[in-house]
Amino acid sequence: MKKMVFSTVAVAALATTLTAKEAKEASSSENSFFDRMHFKGDMRLRYESVERDDKDNTYRNRYRLRLLTDIDLFDNLLLETAISSGKGNPTSSNVTFKTDKPWSDYFVDVLEIDILDIAYKFDNATVKVGKQKYMIYKPIKTELIWDNDIRLEGINYHYKDDTKMITLGANRLHRLENETESTGDINIFLAQYVQSVNLESATLNVGAGMYYYNGVKGNTTPYKNGALGNTLDKDGFYANDYTILEGFGELQFKDLLGKPLTAAAIVAYNAAADDDNFAYEIGLQLGATKKVGDWQLGYAYMDIQEDAVFGAHNGSDSGNGGTAAKGHTIKAKYKLSEHLELGGQFFSNTLYASKSATQTEADYKRAQLDLILKF
Repeated sequence: MKKMVFSTVAVAALATTLTAKEAKEASSSENSFFDRMHFKGDMRLRYESVERDDKDNTYRNRYRLRLLTDIDLFDNLLLETAISSGKGNPTSSNVTFKTDKPWSDYFVDVLEIDILDIAYKFDNATVKVGKQKYMIYKPIKTELIWDNDIRLEGINYHYKDDTKMITLGANRLHRLENETESTGDINIFLAQYVQSVNLESATLNVGAGMYYYNGVKGNTTPYKNGALGNTLDKDGFYANDYTILEGFGELQFKDLLGKPLTAAAIVAYNAAADDDNFAYEIGLQLGATKKVGDWQLGYAYMDIQEDAVFGAHNGSDSGNGGTAAKGHTIKAKYKLSEHLELGGQFFSNTLYASKSATQTEADYKRAQLDLILKF
């Protein structure tokens, strides 16, 4: 049954993409509107195992589907739209296959509007209004503070030239799963600056950021996954606010023994909490999957104290997501064809006692094998 579902999802995704592409090609000569539409997407099939000391082990098949359509409305003005699977989880678009689940649940009931914004581009700057993919710079795609799937809802500004990047934003966290118990909205104000320096054989990126969450302390957890390591008071409300200060350095070598190499170190400090408020990550990434036959390897070590970052928004895989964990991550990727990649991740972590179901430190191991189709 699961093999049938995997195959059907793949065929459906391909059919949707090819139909959109054919419609665009057939209509471009008749209506210039279709010339201004851009389609793309991806689908990932994943086998995942989670083994931990404090709970039962989990083994599952999952999928992620994302479909994007951008429309050039006018000069410099773009409408960005996307739908994705994984409804209700801001840090994951994964859907787990289950033998007793109705067929419709794998499509209609799990799809949501992932991106819906207006983007205005001028010179080296972009302003986005609406629900949008983040424009924050993340060295080696770190998820220490922000998960790769996070979408911001508000107005954000991004500037980039050959030497620097500047990002500013004001956003609101709307989707409170338990709104009847919520004591108020949570707003997010952000600022980040990145300076790039070209060295003889590498590029050095040095950056700093501030991410201020207004309205967290005394509020309920916003999503069904709970606090994910953050400290709650005796009544189940957040015990701290979050004013996260970020600093990082990243060194990018374009060619080291024939492969690009990137090394980075990132730190995060929550100035609004008195204790357990520091996190860091160090990582290496070798190679890039640009052409068929290319491969990429990555390694990182991360340690995140309970209230260093907002657990509902940082990485969802390492240490079972959120904070209060430390350990190693190994990633690999290989480009099988122009549109197909094979990938894998392995997380070997220690959960803090405050996060473990047994209230003692627990080993946590998570392995993922991915087949990724891009179109």
